[in-house]
Amino acid sequence: MKLSVIVPVYRTEATLDRCIKSIVSQSFTDFELILIDDGSPDHCPLLCDQYSAKDPRITVVHQQNHGLSVARNIGIKRAQGEYLTFIDSDDYIAETTLDDVMSIMGDNDIIEYPIWQHYGSSTQSLLRLEDKVYNSIEDYWILSRAYMHTYACNKIYRRHLFDNVHFPEGKVFEDAYTLPRLLKLSPKVATTSHGCYYYCANEEGITACAGGNELRMLLNAHLTSEMPMDDLYYLHLLNIQLDICRLTDDTPQLPIRKVKPAGELKLKIKAVILNIFGFNILCKINKTINRLHR
Repeated sequence: MKLSVIVPVYRTEATLDRCIKSIVSQSFTDFELILIDDGSPDHCPLLCDQYSAKDPRITVVHQQNHGLSVARNIGIKRAQGEYLTFIDSDDYIAETTLDDVMSIMGDNDIIEYPIWQHYGSSTQSLLRLEDKVYNSIEDYWILSRAYMHTYACNKIYRRHLFDNVHFPEGKVFEDAYTLPRLLKLSPKVATTSHGCYYYCANEEGITACAGGNELRMLLNAHLTSEMPMDDLYYLHLLNIQLDICRLTDDTPQLPIRKVKPAGELKLKIKAVILNIFGFNILCKINKTINRLHR
């Protein structure tokens, strides 16, 4: 068996059928599908069992609710494939995606393919990726701006990378903690323009509902990753820090430094204000602007 597809399932009875059908209808067939019923209180457990009864490639694990990280970790332990991929049960993949991506996996340890972000919402955007092999962590992390898309879901991994790496339990934005650890074990990472993952908008999801505590975890994931940082990456983290300060009375976790203005106009303006007036003034201006836009 070549590929293990791990799908955590929790309260997604309205979208589970779409997700599973997008997997089992792929032209690539050398896979197992592991459905982790994370104590879902709706009809998902029954739906999972019904699918498993119809397709021998599908295995179901029923457990009490422990959260996304635990569900993924359980799936990793059960996986028999040489490769792993993760799909969330409220999302789905485009036709031929697995065939397209697996056919060019080659000797790469991780391959990332395009993703529609917040699909179905007014803010949806397609992350377009080029066909490229990166032979260093720094090139992938900085040049492709991988820190902006640390998603676990639009990637295929060699199974052995997870021998000593697990998704952190009790954390949100767990992908941001995990990808840097995997990259440090991976000499070859590739991106491809083929295939597509549909990351569907979810008004109840952590991205949409993140507050100060959740954003602290996100920023901490980046600050403890020990990944290379250029000015554009720093300004991305500055945005997260500004949101934390807007929502809480926290003192900055992000070490404050002068940076060259980079990126889109808003980021350049923030960099100029930070360099001239300091973080406290920038934070006050950011709070004022957000209040005016409510």
